Amino acid sequence: MTSELKLGLVLAVGLIGQTAQKEGIPIGFPSGRKIQAELAMTPEKRARGLMFRESLEADRGMLFVFPEAAFHDFWMKNCRFPIDMIWLSTEKRIVHIERAVPPCQEDPCPTYGPFRKAQYVLEVAADFSLQEGLRLGDLIEFELPSP
Repeated sequence: MTSELKLGLVLAVGLIGQTAQKEGIPIGFPSGRKIQAELAMTPEKRARGLMFRESLEADRGMLFVFPEAAFHDFWMKNCRFPIDMIWLSTEKRIVHIERAVPPCQEDPCPTYGPFRKAQYVLEVAADFSLQEGLRLGDLIEFELPSP
């Protein structure tokens, strides 16, 4: 394989990963419903999250991907609408749900976190988890793009 071809493959894989982060990956729920979730895989992207956005469509979400499972706390600073937060284990099973979390109105903002370690956090429109009937232990299906 020529060096130009290798470079082209590396660039193509990198672009696929960037596209998945921006446009989203499919997330499957026990009901069979699917949404598209934007990926937050870097510290910068995880720190910004859904801040300053005007809304989140019912068929969209943001999946926060952490290098390892831990007690990842979240807050709603600079968020403009309520959301559901769903913490997932390394095995992609729900370990905690916070429903209809309101935007932060004043400092200090409250934080929300799981009672068990999680590697992923999925943010979706408020009341999505109720509409889907999500429960602790439910398996959420998704495939991350290759690094």
